[in-house]
Amino acid sequence: MNAGKYAHITDQELLAKFHADHNNEWLGILLERYTLLLLGVCMKYLKNEDDAKDSVQQIFLKVIQELHKYKVEYFKSWVYMVAKNYCLMKLRDKQGKLATSLNENIHSTPDEELDKQVFLQNDKTLEVMEEALGELNAEQKQCVTLFYLQKKSYQEINELTGFSMLQVKSYIQNGKRNLRISIERKLGEKTNPGNAR
Repeated sequence: MNAGKYAHITDQELLAKFHADHNNEWLGILLERYTLLLLGVCMKYLKNEDDAKDSVQQIFLKVIQELHKYKVEYFKSWVYMVAKNYCLMKLRDKQGKLATSLNENIHSTPDEELDKQVFLQNDKTLEVMEEALGELNAEQKQCVTLFYLQKKSYQEINELTGFSMLQVKSYIQNGKRNLRISIERKLGEKTNPGNAR
């Protein structure tokens, strides 16, 4: 089907045609209309062109599956929400992986080796990690987040925050120590609630 040939047909009419005969080509025309919108939404949230393009393809598949199950009235606002929710879910997954990587970084230095099993057996680790990060002072939290989660170098953190190199190293070192102590304490409390003080 030539999408240009159907330019005069409204979204509602295309949806009606699709619901009447379940021909995916009607959806193809609709999706083509909003490809740039979807790409824009994905770029806004994911900040990466390749990720955004991949996500648009995934959203197309999701839209086709959903429309076979549900009747949608206003396609543009609906497809925008599908795209937004997809991106937020992808970001949450990414944050989970980053937190795991932060957890491993913090606990894998030889002089501070902890029993990793405590962390690996726990679904609560991510929740605990977020709580512990929230307890750091602003400077430590900022530097630890930039260093471990965003993989910035000391130099980049120095340029981004305006802290001296000495301050950056100190905030990361102290933040990491405080984070480890806080995580150990919180996991101890969650594992043995009776011991919580």
